[in-house]
Amino acid sequence: MTSARISGQDFDLALTDVEAVAASLEPEPIRDHYVVVRSRRYPPKQVLAAVTGLDRADFTTHQARAVLRRLGLGVYRQAPASSTGGSEGSRPRRATEAALLDPFKGRWVAQAPGVVLFDADSPDAVLAWLRRHNLKARVWRVPATPAEAGSALSAP
Repeated sequence: MTSARISGQDFDLALTDVEAVAASLEPEPIRDHYVVVRSRRYPPKQVLAAVTGLDRADFTTHQARAVLRRLGLGVYRQAPASSTGGSEGSRPRRATEAALLDPFKGRWVAQAPGVVLFDADSPDAVLAWLRRHNLKARVWRVPATPAEAGSALSAP
């Protein structure tokens, strides 16, 4: 449980409550800062506004990040887009991407380089989210098992 004073009001927030509220939210696109709640990325102000009922104009992103961090959630700043010029090896990148995709096994995702923008149970839901937010991304289903992926790991 974390106590916080936001916009002149006192709140007692529990991580389980934040996770439950976030589970009912459709994540909005990330602009600069984000918080990870159960493997999904959300704008911090979206989550804190939903949990407290406050208007997003009543607090800053910095305040939202501080409260969510105190609850034990990971809060981050999106890395600027960079060109890799081919200097990094393919193995580390594959391992990093595999770790990124692990929580999304069996789900449809909208993926930009190095980040899952949105996930859902169907490709239609992912495409609808992309259209609503006027975004473009690679849409695909993350294999649920190595056998489904056609991996050599599935062989005995």
